[in-house]
Amino acid sequence: MENEPLLMLPGPVPMPERVRYAMMQQAMNHRSAAFGAVYADCVKTLKTTFGTTNDLSILSGSGTAAMEAAVANFGKGKQIASLVNGKFGDRLCKIGALYGTSHEIASEWGTPLNLDLLAENLENGAEVVTLVHNETSAGIKNPAAEVGKLTRKHDALFIMDGITSIGGDLVEADRWGVDVAMVGSQKCLAAPAGLAAISVSERAWERIADQRPFYLDLAAYRKNAAKTPMETPYTPAVPLFLALREACAIVEEEGLTHRIARHTRMADAVRAAVKAWGLTLFPTLDQYHAYSNTATAVSIPDGMTDDDLRGPVKKMGIIIAGGQDHLKGKIFRIGTMGAVSAPEILATLAAVQYALKKHGLEVGDGVGAAAEVLG
Repeated sequence: MENEPLLMLPGPVPMPERVRYAMMQQAMNHRSAAFGAVYADCVKTLKTTFGTTNDLSILSGSGTAAMEAAVANFGKGKQIASLVNGKFGDRLCKIGALYGTSHEIASEWGTPLNLDLLAENLENGAEVVTLVHNETSAGIKNPAAEVGKLTRKHDALFIMDGITSIGGDLVEADRWGVDVAMVGSQKCLAAPAGLAAISVSERAWERIADQRPFYLDLAAYRKNAAKTPMETPYTPAVPLFLALREACAIVEEEGLTHRIARHTRMADAVRAAVKAWGLTLFPTLDQYHAYSNTATAVSIPDGMTDDDLRGPVKKMGIIIAGGQDHLKGKIFRIGTMGAVSAPEILATLAAVQYALKKHGLEVGDGVGAAAEVLG
């Protein structure tokens, strides 16, 4: 829309008009059959995006609420092995320390996880493992399947943050042995911020904590979701549910396979541009890790500041992300998630290419390289 900034972030992302309009309804009784149908429609599609047949609930809260719900319900008083190679792995680790004994298995942000140390922690009695599947703070995708194998081998619970991968990349929670998985509404699903979905396996239910938080008690969500019509235990953010149902309808119409392929193609195009510019992708990979398909992290060239790079892009009405915490001023990040495709990608890359040239750098035709991928 005119005068609206183009958000090319790792969330929030642009919302389709029909998703926005879905919120413009009169208030709805959240104990009605009409709301129950909305909830059920969302759950049906989300189970497909999660790759699960497990119970799935939707919380009125951000992805971080789902993180805390997962740990508070299934990690309380337990030994928790927390894999960390970015900001959100660190967040899960810190939440773990509030409810159990958290053992941080840290790598430098954007570098491979130490799976050998994870195995050692599991052999020494770790009961829960936490992992961020897609670490957008560093542009790296972590090996959930490999972590799941190790976790199941030692009969531990596997909590996986899929907040920025579910709905935009391949996630197979059941096949990977994930016991608790979660997604945020404002990421790949291209819905408004403020909802989080969380799935729970039967083996996790068997190990749920005796004392649980009041608002984030997942047993209460399970009990109410089993009612006819479906309900949440406490008043939900009804307009956000209406928008999420519309976003889920778009997922169904596009088809999950095609949606994942679109996200992959967008990320490939950005990486092709980075290569043509002669810049360096930030993550360090090994045989188990991959580049994120929903956020590309790039090292800022020597001699350029964050403002030199993102400032001209912002003046063109396009918002891309910088680095977080100790990576601030060292990297920039381009989101490739949600309801965007070739026009938005090419516009963003053209703006970044302009900023690079404006600073006096001699760079190749990144926009052309991206167009070859997208064409």
